[in-house]
Amino acid sequence: MSADWLADARSSYDTVAASYTDQLRDALADRPYMLSALALFADFVRADGGGPVADVGCGPGYVTAHLRELGLDAFGIDLSPAMVDAARREHPGVRFEVGSMTDLDLADASLAGLLAWWSLIHIPDDAVPSVFAHFRRVLRPGGRLILGFHVGDESRLKTQGYGGHPMNVYVHLRPPSRVSGWLRDAGFTVEAETLLDPGERLPGAFVFARRKD
Repeated sequence: MSADWLADARSSYDTVAASYTDQLRDALADRPYMLSALALFADFVRADGGGPVADVGCGPGYVTAHLRELGLDAFGIDLSPAMVDAARREHPGVRFEVGSMTDLDLADASLAGLLAWWSLIHIPDDAVPSVFAHFRRVLRPGGRLILGFHVGDESRLKTQGYGGHPMNVYVHLRPPSRVSGWLRDAGFTVEAETLLDPGERLPGAFVFARRKD
């Protein structure tokens, strides 16, 4: 893996931003289990009294916008400036900013919730503990976290995608138990693991957690 994996990810998603936005604009429309997971996450945050929610690795912002429709004070952060530009065009009036989950520019204990929706998949194993430490730092005690990711036990180099454009990113597939173990080590209580499409070629998973007090 390139030592410049973060720069490779930024460049790759800058390249595919327009095609990615077109292809995923209605990505939630036929995903009832994803919709139910997001609704449950929103219910938890509202029940806890609400507050800011960060969609980290937001891409073109379709999940961020959906969370706002569910009544959350959601904003998006993405590594790719082109993705942030697309998100701002697609969802005017919603806050989007360029940033990295490896170094979140957010105040300590400033968030009621944080979501990383199929964005953790490009973070190599040795960087995940630091990312989760950032997640814990920016969440208030008891703050809610939901992760969505591909399930497996390998890393694949993605060289093309979203309209055939060139990319150079690794996609890391992990079992939910490994992700949950990292979360516990980082100071989270894991409340649920849900497997999505277990019989398909590329299953997914949700993990619900909350920051320990």
